[in-house]
Amino acid sequence: MIARSEDTPDIARSGADCGGLLQRIMAEHSPKRLLSHIIAEWACALKYDDLSPAAIEAAKLFWFDSIGCALGGSQQDDARILLKHYRAMGGNGNATAFVSGVKTNPVDAAFLNGHMIRAMDYNDIYWKADPCHPSDLIAAPLALCESEGLSGKDLILSTIIAYEIEMRLCEIGRPGVREYGWHHATLSAFASPVAAGRALSLTPEQIVSAIGISASRTFCPGAVTAGKLTNMKNTVDPWAGRMGAESALLARDGFSGPEHIIDGKEGLFAVFKHVQYKGQPATFDGKALVADLPNSPKSHYRILDCGMKSFPIEALSHAPLTAMMKTVKEHKIQANDVKEIKVEVIARAADILGDPHKYRPDSKETADHSLPYCMAAGLVDGMVTPLQFKEERVLDKALIPIMDKVKVVANEEFEALFPKFQPSRVTITTNDGKSHSTRVDVPKGDPRDPMTEDEIAVKFTALGGDVIGKDQCQKLQKFIMSIDTADKLDGLFELTTAR
Repeated sequence: MIARSEDTPDIARSGADCGGLLQRIMAEHSPKRLLSHIIAEWACALKYDDLSPAAIEAAKLFWFDSIGCALGGSQQDDARILLKHYRAMGGNGNATAFVSGVKTNPVDAAFLNGHMIRAMDYNDIYWKADPCHPSDLIAAPLALCESEGLSGKDLILSTIIAYEIEMRLCEIGRPGVREYGWHHATLSAFASPVAAGRALSLTPEQIVSAIGISASRTFCPGAVTAGKLTNMKNTVDPWAGRMGAESALLARDGFSGPEHIIDGKEGLFAVFKHVQYKGQPATFDGKALVADLPNSPKSHYRILDCGMKSFPIEALSHAPLTAMMKTVKEHKIQANDVKEIKVEVIARAADILGDPHKYRPDSKETADHSLPYCMAAGLVDGMVTPLQFKEERVLDKALIPIMDKVKVVANEEFEALFPKFQPSRVTITTNDGKSHSTRVDVPKGDPRDPMTEDEIAVKFTALGGDVIGKDQCQKLQKFIMSIDTADKLDGLFELTTAR
């Protein structure tokens, strides 16, 4: 028997080490698992029974809010232009446009209905590294569910998927594509085909292609919300929703798209790495995008973290407008009493809402993104509703002297609290030299101060009462809040059509 010295190799241990080394080498050189595959497999595996009761209830409330916004949005000039355009383009189909009841293909219906939801900038809001309005995307699965004869449960499942992926995409940027001069519709194009693809029961491979098809065509610069605004401000995100529907349909027929569009060669992450912000390259937390994706009734779904709007204005205007209205009411301040309105907000709010163009808005699109206008209108009229964004009010020169009293400044202290809070402090100085300040960190509609079904109903009827009638608004509320029991969605479109 040969004696074993300490220097004699342990064959068993050596073999194990070699096996481990081989595994490491294979892992290093094997193709990495692309994020589009992980997302697609999750979406395909998720079933209605996996959803939490709270997420289902939230989906119904967001549909209630969104359709109310669509009823009001149908009366906007840009919505009418789009409807006229698509009618002139012709074509038939089995998908329905809200209010008009026009029948068309699901791609055009997704766009028309999505735009109506967005048209007044009154729909939902989520803002972390980037802002987003997930309800901009849900008209696509709605159109596909209608055209495919699917149920309310199918719509709820696709809706919750849309919110989950859209909101996660808006969390992972460091600091976010908005800070690099890009619009969040860039990210929406990655989320919309996932929800649309799930509505069509695509395979994971087909959803991967749908993501690639959609995102390849949509990189949207921030010009649409910078400076003087146009009809495109409320159109780029619904267009991403439209692309999601079309891309899912194309993928079902076998059309392919790049699987590496998110984290592969020259995909989203790679392209933005070339961009500098304050001397640092853009980064994305790809792991966070797919970490702990919800898959059971006990999971936390992102839809529960999304907020609604109590004013039809840009999201970061809500806190300062709320603060001003509280100050005015508490101290019974009249417009003629005011010498200055100092508004302290985070830097991006000052940039978006207080640039020179915002002091002389000449369109609804610029006015609802103008903090000086919103503050002036709120002070003079005592409210900020869709009425304040009618053309005659926006162009009323009597508001200009009030707008010029609004001073928008960035507050570094507040910057450190965002996005957990949306802090704003408004200080009104009156002609007699007195100053009154109010700070608001959480605006009404935030998940920490959510709008109830009754509060949404007031907003819904205010937007839709003159469009479809108050009685029909009540019937529509009942249908939406029990949509999970609907075998088909025909009844929804009957109730959203003006008589």
